[in-house]
Amino acid sequence: MSPSGVARSLRLSVGMLTCVPVRPVLEVRPATALGALLAAPLAAVPLATVVALACWGGAQASLPPLGVAFVALGLLALGSRALHLDGLADVADGLTASYDRERSLAVMKGGTAGPAGAAALVVVLGAQAGALAAYVGDVRSAVLAGLCVCASRAALWIVCASPVPAARPDGLGVTFARRVPLLVAVPGWAALAAVAVLADAVRGPLAVAAAALVVVVLAWRCTRRFGGVTGDVFGAAIELALATLLLGLAGA
Repeated sequence: MSPSGVARSLRLSVGMLTCVPVRPVLEVRPATALGALLAAPLAAVPLATVVALACWGGAQASLPPLGVAFVALGLLALGSRALHLDGLADVADGLTASYDRERSLAVMKGGTAGPAGAAALVVVLGAQAGALAAYVGDVRSAVLAGLCVCASRAALWIVCASPVPAARPDGLGVTFARRVPLLVAVPGWAALAAVAVLADAVRGPLAVAAAALVVVVLAWRCTRRFGGVTGDVFGAAIELALATLLLGLAGA
């Protein structure tokens, strides 16, 4: 890919995953979509920086760790326009709405959070906040929290892997589904596990493996129920991966 192509992919990734203003990418070619997915952890650096600064700053101000964690998650949601949380709620509602595929997809497209969606938000955000409170401390802990934010975006490498189809013939899902070859997704997550050794020789790789497993199960379940993945599934995968990583590496 040419330097201009790399820049276009990164711009697409930043525009899709954050609220950072960038020039829009008007034509998304397959190579551009793949590049944007691979660049997702890098695109999340601005959000990760905000979370890290919030955790470190809250500790310096001697604020309650759990309160700081909720504020940090609020800033993270603001920085991603809460799209991932919306996806999490929609997927939970879709999975519990009906065994009819079309009915479930219609519920997800409706955008209104039902009881299952609200419960999913409470459980996942609660797990994230409870875990993130352990990162409110020194610089190392704050940086690790930011790295978890970046690594969670690698969930897209799994839900957009080549064996996973799109659930609809239109929308965000069909643009990015099946774009990431398994020969890229698997080594990519293996590399994350190797890097996680630096945080903790045992818990680091286990946390990454657990996050990957959670996302794989989500992709499998959504493929069975919906016939594939949608943009909502992308968001749900990111939120679940983040919760798993934060829990697994808390106190490392």
